[in-house]
Amino acid sequence: MFVPQIDDLRQTLDDVAGLEGLIEAGLFPDLSADLVAAVLSEAGRFAAEVLAPLNRAGDRHGCTFDAATHAVTTAPGWREAYRQWCEAGWAALPCPPDYGGQGLPVLMGLAVQELWNTAASAYGIGTLLTQGAAETIAAHGSEELRRTWLPGMVSGRWTGTMNLTEAQAGSDLSAIQTTAEPAGDGTWRIAGTKIFITYGEHDLTDNIVHLVLARIAGAPQGTRGMSLFLVPKFLLDEDGEPARRNDVKCIGLEEKLGIHGSPTCTLRFGDEEGAVGFLVGEENRGLACMFTMMNNARLHVGMQGVAVAERASQQAVAFARERRQGKLAGEVVPIVRHPDVQRMLADMEVKTQAARSICFETARALDLADHGATPEERAANAALAGLLTPIAKAFGTDVGSEVASLGVQVHGGMGYIEETGAAQHLRDARICQIYEGTNGIQAIDLVTRKLTLEGGDTFARWAAGVKATLKALAAHAATEAMAGELGRALAVLEETTAQLTAWLAAGDRRALAGATPYLRLFALVAGAHGLGLGALAALARNDAAATDRRLWRARYFAANHLPLAAGLGRIVCGGGDALADGAGLLIG
Repeated sequence: MFVPQIDDLRQTLDDVAGLEGLIEAGLFPDLSADLVAAVLSEAGRFAAEVLAPLNRAGDRHGCTFDAATHAVTTAPGWREAYRQWCEAGWAALPCPPDYGGQGLPVLMGLAVQELWNTAASAYGIGTLLTQGAAETIAAHGSEELRRTWLPGMVSGRWTGTMNLTEAQAGSDLSAIQTTAEPAGDGTWRIAGTKIFITYGEHDLTDNIVHLVLARIAGAPQGTRGMSLFLVPKFLLDEDGEPARRNDVKCIGLEEKLGIHGSPTCTLRFGDEEGAVGFLVGEENRGLACMFTMMNNARLHVGMQGVAVAERASQQAVAFARERRQGKLAGEVVPIVRHPDVQRMLADMEVKTQAARSICFETARALDLADHGATPEERAANAALAGLLTPIAKAFGTDVGSEVASLGVQVHGGMGYIEETGAAQHLRDARICQIYEGTNGIQAIDLVTRKLTLEGGDTFARWAAGVKATLKALAAHAATEAMAGELGRALAVLEETTAQLTAWLAAGDRRALAGATPYLRLFALVAGAHGLGLGALAALARNDAAATDRRLWRARYFAANHLPLAAGLGRIVCGGGDALADGAGLLIG
């Protein structure tokens, strides 16, 4: 089952991310509250009626690969659904208006992407990569590249991919061996093999625009010597139509644990005469260009985890209300009446909403980084987005797996049986913790690069915002207890931040050893902050139904999850020593 989560999206957009206030302040002159409501309503309808029915078919049928033709065929119904999606204009929603896009804010793009991914996660991941590729070309490509390739990508007529990973170069991009040589006519010849390329080959469109990291001969070693190239599946004729097949082909399709409907391909470039590529940005500055797409994808993959969690939660609640097992007062009752099942369902709901809040707070910062009133406001929000992105990605995807696992548990034995579909959510969610930078890498990025932004001022400003919310929560009897828990958790976060920063400055490896529990600690505080904002907004509106739900979420999270902050703080500050003691045993 799937019921579009429109109310939760609206609440998060307005009460946590402040979209309504941004519209009233004139930051998005073409957007209104009525338009937001209409877009979400129509997106929800499309997701429920067109995409959601694809989810099981994509999982069971998957994609097929023809080794003779190097062609990949998607699951039945996917081509037709993609055509309808493009015709309805969804591909263009967050894209630049100069190339046919609607130019809506990141907040709106994230909201509709959550709906696509809740309906069918394997479908949604392909669309967000195309939009990320288009954003990268718009930001770093020449005017000729933008004019030639963006209209087709913005309309959805062509899709886009990200080509980083190679067999010997997973998370360590410095080991990339794909090469690029100048052809003498302004183009380049690309040669190499890339693996794990999402939607690297498919039958949804008549062209695919690959963004490929490669190394030019004589370039510096390591990540500083990589350049970014646009390598299309088909080269265009004078009319801008796909005409000649480029020397890039799919040579394999992965068999995966989950997201079976998403083709994960091995691509070979330059197998014969060399794949024609076009330089994006400057030579040897490719990774900086690619980070535009990677950061976009990291936020959206965090949201993908939230989306799978939402779907798993909805299904678990429906099952728990119908499944009758066990007696209370001599009567066989639905399992939702049992406290332990209630606890699991409560954890699923509040974790999902906490992670959603972090994702949309990040999206707000990205929008203000582009649309803020002053250069100082734009710079501060760009830094805030940098700070929050690894948390949104890691916590959102951790929650996706945790909630999907709880969904299986709620179903009991039937959850382990593929018939119910609960197991699919767990299988689909698991990849989100790995791709677009593993969650361990997100934690390292947070500690080593993001805490030090602006000399620590970015974190300090964020913490000051949490303290302002604390003060407002403490002023209400209904949220006073939550304010106490959040205050204690924030104090632990500030203490551990100071400790990690000191270790980092001293080159102490304990900073890295504590990175993952630190990110979880940060996420608990950030998630509680979002839930607190939702509760305060509901109290201000005096909406009884909304207030009951949002107050309960905030109070439950504070009582059942924020107390973990103290333990996480001790792990961050003391766990590294124990890890170091066992390092020799682990290394062998």
